[in-house]
Amino acid sequence: MPSSMMRVAVGQHPENDKQYLDFAIQLGCEGISFQTPKIPGQSKWEQKDIEDFLAPVKAAGLKIESFENVPTFFFDKIMLGLPGREEQLENMKSTIRALGAAGVPILGMHWMPQSVWRTDMGNYGRGGSYVSIYDHSVILDRSRDAEIWVARRDEQDVDLKDTFTRGSFVPLGVDSLTIDEMWSNFEYFVKGVIETCEESNVVLCFHPDDPPAQELHGIARILTSVDNLDRAVHTVDSPNLKLELCLGSVSEMDGANSVMDAVNRFAPKNKIAYIHLRDVQGVFPVFQESFLGEGNYSPFEVIKALHKHGYTGAILDDHTPSLTGDSAYGHRGRAHAIGYIQALIEAVKHL
Repeated sequence: MPSSMMRVAVGQHPENDKQYLDFAIQLGCEGISFQTPKIPGQSKWEQKDIEDFLAPVKAAGLKIESFENVPTFFFDKIMLGLPGREEQLENMKSTIRALGAAGVPILGMHWMPQSVWRTDMGNYGRGGSYVSIYDHSVILDRSRDAEIWVARRDEQDVDLKDTFTRGSFVPLGVDSLTIDEMWSNFEYFVKGVIETCEESNVVLCFHPDDPPAQELHGIARILTSVDNLDRAVHTVDSPNLKLELCLGSVSEMDGANSVMDAVNRFAPKNKIAYIHLRDVQGVFPVFQESFLGEGNYSPFEVIKALHKHGYTGAILDDHTPSLTGDSAYGHRGRAHAIGYIQALIEAVKHL
């Protein structure tokens, strides 16, 4: 059963190592999430492998909040509308059943064949903190492709922030995909798995596109506005279809306007599975990651609105600036963000 109050969970890590679990406990977080967890499987996950992965989590007394993303190669042909998508759909249904049987209540997913892009990374943040920058003019100049940073867990460098690696890439050789085709593929997937989600007690939720560009090198993106998120979450009428509401990505759309629109639109309808609370300075086509409290929107106003609307889900930090001496995971930056969010939640209880 959900808590009667929103709460902070620790997330964005693929491993179930003791350091990660201890980090959550030390920060006073009862729940934990995993980002593309390292579970065996070349096309799907099996229940036993999921249970084995979760055993240390349960032994530590932590709650399993969610899994965020399966490997992209589990569903890339579905996103791109390629031959073999029927087999991938059946494998995704099998994975969802396994997640439900293993006690994972939420599966967060993206719909970005090319993943998350940035155009610069460096010590540009407050006090020389290490942050990422996006400038769409770099993307438009194909002579500058080598400057692009792409979040790729399939080529993860453990020493690089947020799994970013250099260079753009073409997914499965597809160099063109229209907005209509992307929507069609999205609807094919959601309608194909939602009954399995309902039967398995797994909530399926989707992350906004980051960056919210209409296309990147010929591949369209569709989860790029609050209206489009609304369309996505109403693809079918089901309590098991929600949003993985990354407020940083929504802030990239239109700053505080889009963030408060999303919170006030989706929270009252119980259409938010969980939240990434982060922010940026500036909006598309140029923005820079920032600390909470110095970006486009007021974190306090967001937490206050969520409380007003009765939101009882988890809130995760995400893409935090890296502090001096930080790890690649960003333990210092994340600890700052988590403490900040915990204090805001405590404050709104007493309003």
